[in-house]
Formats: sequence, C-alpha cells, structure tokens
Amino acid sequence: MKVTQTALPGCLVFEPKVFGDDRGHFFESWNRAAFAGQGLAPVFVQGNVSSSVRGVLRGLHYQWPNPQAKYVSVLEGEVYDVAVDIRRGSPTFGQSAGVILSADNKRQFWIPEGFAHGFVVLSERATFHYLVTAPYDRDADAGLRWDDASFGIDWPVSAPLLSPKDAAAPFLADVAPERLPDYPG
Repeated sequence: MKVTQTALPGCLVFEPKVFGDDRGHFFESWNRAAFAGQGLAPVFVQGNVSSSVRGVLRGLHYQWPNPQAKYVSVLEGEVYDVAVDIRRGSPTFGQSAGVILSADNKRQFWIPEGFAHGFVVLSERATFHYLVTAPYDRDADAGLRWDDASFGIDWPVSAPLLSPKDAAAPFLADVAPERLPDYPG
C-alpha cells in the first residue's frame, strides 16, 4: 500500500495496489502490517455504512469523551472527505485536510482520535464505509459547523443538504474547552 501524509500529521491516505482483469478486480482494504509501518495498531470495534445522494454533507462529527479513530472509504460513488484537528494545544489546532475518496481511486483515509470528520457527496449517490476504534456513544456525540471559516475548508459545494443536527452545530469558537480533546504531545 502506498501511504501519503496529509497536511495534518497523523491523518493518512492509504492507496492499495489493485489487481484486475476483464473479470473485475481485487485489493486489500486494510492491512495490519501497513498500519504498523506507520506506527499504528488500531483495534476496530465497529463497522458502519452510510448511503447518501449528491450534495449531502455529513459532519463535521466527533466524539468526546470516548473518541473514535476512523478508517474510511467509499464503496460506490465519490466524496470529498475532510478531517479537522480539534485537539486543544495541537500545533495544527483548527486546521483541516481534505481528500477525494471514490470507488474508482479506492483510497482510504485514516483519521486519528481528536479530529472532527465530515464528507460531501460529489456523485449521484455514494456508499461510505467506516471502521471505528470505539462504538458510537450518544452521550459523547458532538459536531461542528461545516462552514466554520476558521477551518479553511474549500468544500466543493456551496449549499449542501444537511441534517437538522448538522445545520445547528456550533462553530469551534463556541465549544466549551472541556468538550474538546487534548493534544497528547
């Protein structure tokens, strides 16, 4: 697997080797050794799949306490996927990194604990796959405004379709410090 570091240290893009012929293709969607080569040893405890239509934006979501690291990919369609560093004290606090994930490019995005995550669907429909390191915790569920200008996200849509929860999410500046993770460094 080819591994590329994004602008946010720790947020990695994994690109598998794809083996194909006229019958179809095969690739590894996760490889423990590839992660170990990056100093990572996640234990995935839950897998999730969502389906969305063009223009749907899901995010920016995180859990605190009980944070989740996420390994995400697209099984059908194409999305613009984003991570935002929300760890208090981090040298990259409030900064974002985005990557195009699609069924065609087969990229996968590793988002460590302490980052908010979101994506917007660019194709007619997208099926999105998540592996997470902690189960969903309703009491720890949190979100941030997708259009918080402080993040510098260049979303490829101007008027996305949002859930009521995402439309009402706070700006980072309005979140109480104890509702954000600390930078471990």
